[in-house]
Amino acid sequence: MQISLFDDHDITSPATDQPTSVELFAGAGGLALGFEKAGFKHLLLNEVDKHACATLRQNRPDWPVLEQDVQQVDFSKYRGQVDIVSGGFPCQAFSYAGHGAGFNDIRGTMFFQFARAVEQMQPKVLLGENVRGLLNHDQGRTLSTIQKVLTDLGYQLVPVRVLAAKFHRVPQKRERLFLIGLRNDLAGQFVWPEPEAHEMTLRDALYAGVLYDTDVPASIGQIYPEKKKIVLDLVPAGGYWRDLPDEIQRSYMKKSYFLGGGKTGMARRLSWDAPSLTLTCSPSQNQTERCHPDQTRPLTVREYARIQTFPDDWQFMGSMASQYKQIGNAVPVNLAYAVAQQIRLLLAQVTRRPSDEAWQMMKSIR
Repeated sequence: MQISLFDDHDITSPATDQPTSVELFAGAGGLALGFEKAGFKHLLLNEVDKHACATLRQNRPDWPVLEQDVQQVDFSKYRGQVDIVSGGFPCQAFSYAGHGAGFNDIRGTMFFQFARAVEQMQPKVLLGENVRGLLNHDQGRTLSTIQKVLTDLGYQLVPVRVLAAKFHRVPQKRERLFLIGLRNDLAGQFVWPEPEAHEMTLRDALYAGVLYDTDVPASIGQIYPEKKKIVLDLVPAGGYWRDLPDEIQRSYMKKSYFLGGGKTGMARRLSWDAPSLTLTCSPSQNQTERCHPDQTRPLTVREYARIQTFPDDWQFMGSMASQYKQIGNAVPVNLAYAVAQQIRLLLAQVTRRPSDEAWQMMKSIR
């Protein structure tokens, strides 16, 4: 009798083959571009926002984009075909997170849809990404619930890590939490990407140099109302509202002047020699100003895209507000690439774990 020490399902293709990916909440394609650069083939990108879907189709007509509410998608037909399922699921408040109900805790949230997709497709690897705040949301109970659900679905999780984009060739102080799991029947070791010693700066983003061969191209962008422009004209590069004369501080900040906290995003002008502050969905909101270092104006759409390390030929569709939103919500392309490279290495090394029955049989032979 021939004894097999492994389960009888397929394992990862050789490293020379193209690993496969399904992405949920794909947005404008930051994560997908990083994985494409690392050699992954996208079997499906699911996104509900019509403008983000138009962006994906405009730039990659060959990508299979499904414009549909994720709650209506049946992923079971991809079972056995997918190396990795990824997604930056929106993190709403988990009303009952951490009370021991496991999978039932997260029904009705977008994480539930991510977990459902994982359950239906059974990928070799899963990747979830989110804001740093997920670490401590509801005193850590939200993250614990997420981890318990994925563990119950049959995945061994790598301890979560927050990666600083500025150490992965991204000129931005953006931090993202990554959650990675390997299916229990597979064995392999994931190694996090090593941070680079050199921080990327806004100068690296907007001028020719280590990141781009040319200066940033001209593009559309928001403008400030004249009243706000007069105030921001007085703010030095790298400064914010506290660098204004006290009388103007009081007038500009109103009641916020007397409240605690730094509010360093208000009346904020960026610096050439530091990474950009984390981009938001708009460069000119009062709480999150992203003013150009020299010119008194918000960052343009293309400047936004460069700070997120999108290529200059990546076109964003929809209104200007929609373009800013798509870019601000994206995973920086270079950060995605750094993580994708390490997942590619993980997939190249994974092997089947011996089944429990096979282990017992092997022990009896010994």
